[in-house]
Amino acid sequence: MIITPITHKHYEDVITLANLVHGENYLDRLGLEKMCDMGTKHGINACFVALDDNEQLLGFRTSYSAQQWTIDKWCTPKEWPVLPSQMAYFKCIAISPTAQGQGIGPKLLQASINALRQQGALAGVAHLWKQSPGNGAIKYFTKAGGQLVAVHDERWLENCLVDNYYCTICGNQCQCQAAEMTLLF
Repeated sequence: MIITPITHKHYEDVITLANLVHGENYLDRLGLEKMCDMGTKHGINACFVALDDNEQLLGFRTSYSAQQWTIDKWCTPKEWPVLPSQMAYFKCIAISPTAQGQGIGPKLLQASINALRQQGALAGVAHLWKQSPGNGAIKYFTKAGGQLVAVHDERWLENCLVDNYYCTICGNQCQCQAAEMTLLF
């Protein structure tokens, strides 16, 4: 397996996987370009793909560099272990259903942490999907050292209403909860 920064040649496969795992209209090219821009600082890209030996996509992770993302109503900075200016954001991860359970998620997370640390971040925050199958998202992030900060109801409902996002569980009226979790580097 190869872990490497996301480039334009990976975009089509990343978008397809994101929409398969997270739901229809979760990601498009413009959104992915924005994610990768927000994850690049000092020439260091904190967004990665995992590829098999044939360079087929197994999974990806996007992350935002500290001070390159907006702290919104779904964030609880007073509960974070570092200053907001030192906090990166773990935006998205998706692992191909055929590759799940092989330790790819933790390897992608570590690659992002290494890049974010080189950029100057001291910690990262994520909004993890509580209703993920088997609660896998929270389990994996907790195992990596993540700490729960807050739980937010209807975190992705606005995406349904504005962006025509279609949740894999709730359809176009997503009621899923987000676990806001932090991870110190």
